[in-house]
Amino acid sequence: MDIKKLSVPTGWQAPAPLQYKYLTASILNEEDVQEDLAAVNSSHELIRRTRGGSWPAFELTLEENLRDLKWHAQEARDGGSLAYAVRNTQGEYVGCFYLHPFGMKTKWTEELSGYDVDANWWVTTEAYGRGDYEVLYQGLKGWMEKELAAVGKPWWSNAEIPA
Repeated sequence: MDIKKLSVPTGWQAPAPLQYKYLTASILNEEDVQEDLAAVNSSHELIRRTRGGSWPAFELTLEENLRDLKWHAQEARDGGSLAYAVRNTQGEYVGCFYLHPFGMKTKWTEELSGYDVDANWWVTTEAYGRGDYEVLYQGLKGWMEKELAAVGKPWWSNAEIPA
């Protein structure tokens, strides 16, 4: 599989926390395992529909989710990709967003040569019902223009893109 690696300036550090309206994003890490597991398992059908793709194909176990979060943390340390946990001002776990190199979720094609990063996100069923899916997308667009501009131009790869 061809992977177009993320290209950020030497020494660049992913910013956190990121704030937009009532949402706060922080780097996803192993300490998020319980909240993330509950969020994914309660919303896996919605995640597949809105984000696209086959993940999560079924309910995750604690061990599987911990392995995923350790992988995300290692990728962030290595500069391979970025994953953020998103919470609202009440501290409720709302969902996640990811900045992946092409070739992980989205196949690298010549048509995508004008883009630098595969940007995608998901929210829980409850958060979706409140409109947080659209709010998070608006926040992501702003963060990609300002705080995350070093990552480059995003390709929004979700199956459901708000207007």
